[in-house]
Amino acid sequence: MEKVFGEKVPGLDYLKRTGVYAVIFHHKKNKILTVQNEMGHHFLPGGGIEENEIHLECLKREMMEETGYCVSIGTCIGNALCYFFSRKGDPLLSEGHFYLVELKEKMLEPMEEDHVPVWMDRKDAKRLLVHEHHYWAIEEAWKKSASVKE
Repeated sequence: MEKVFGEKVPGLDYLKRTGVYAVIFHHKKNKILTVQNEMGHHFLPGGGIEENEIHLECLKREMMEETGYCVSIGTCIGNALCYFFSRKGDPLLSEGHFYLVELKEKMLEPMEEDHVPVWMDRKDAKRLLVHEHHYWAIEEAWKKSASVKE
């Protein structure tokens, strides 16, 4: 069963946006990689699927655009829906697909000037991430990675 976050307001027509996102841990420092936009909002790195793109292609492209890193994509954490309103007040439904990812080599500087990679303490993620399903994915990935270490 898919996890659902946010509240669906009856009678509104939600525009569905499907995206793929990376959960990247810095285990030594208990940090998570986020992307901060020009308004100071934090998100997991990733973004919308372009026409005919598969999840892994989308995630590799988005990671290069937002961080400049090549990545190794691991296990799928899961997917979740989140109802929210855009900055303009438009009703949106985010269908997020989340993967555990490792950074490899840095190839270039991030291409999106309004997206800055930021390492965040995992304990701050619930408070600072804009979307609830992004935080859910971090916690799910943390549980999976902790059980692998045991």
